[in-house]
Amino acid sequence: MPNKSKIKGSTFEREVAKDLSDLYNESFIRVANSGAYVGGANYHRVNTLSEGQVQSSRGDIQPPDGWSFFNCECKSYSDFPFHQLLFQGKIPILEKFLSQLMDVAKPGDLNLLIMKFNRKGKYVVFENNLLNKHIKTNRYVSYTDEHNNTWAITGYRDFWQLNKNSVQTLANTGIL
Repeated sequence: MPNKSKIKGSTFEREVAKDLSDLYNESFIRVANSGAYVGGANYHRVNTLSEGQVQSSRGDIQPPDGWSFFNCECKSYSDFPFHQLLFQGKIPILEKFLSQLMDVAKPGDLNLLIMKFNRKGKYVVFENNLLNKHIKTNRYVSYTDEHNNTWAITGYRDFWQLNKNSVQTLANTGIL
């Protein structure tokens, strides 16, 4: 029987898949085993799978056909140390999340980390270089990870309202 945190994470992945299915009127589903089949220590499996098999096994959300450049990781936790952005600069749990996201990323991917925290809300994290060129936001916080990649953290609802069409285009054509 899965533990409570695994159930919480799986429930959030299904919630995000439903939100995206409703938004785009296409089928998004939760990836069985949450991308663990080709992520992290299992990355070697990528060499023995077809492109379609890899796409359907990476990240937490399997997008519809044609969304070849969509890479999405979902995290639901009770709390998040936002204060570390100001006082420490690095957030170990965010580093872990971003590492999991990028472990299965391929060139040109739209890499999205979707996070939910109890009584704090839902957020989307995306690569900062997409700001203003492809992705719009009303407000965001920048975060530079341990590899010196810069990310933008913004509100979930605003992100999708402002970027529905851009996300679909980037997921279908890749980031040039």
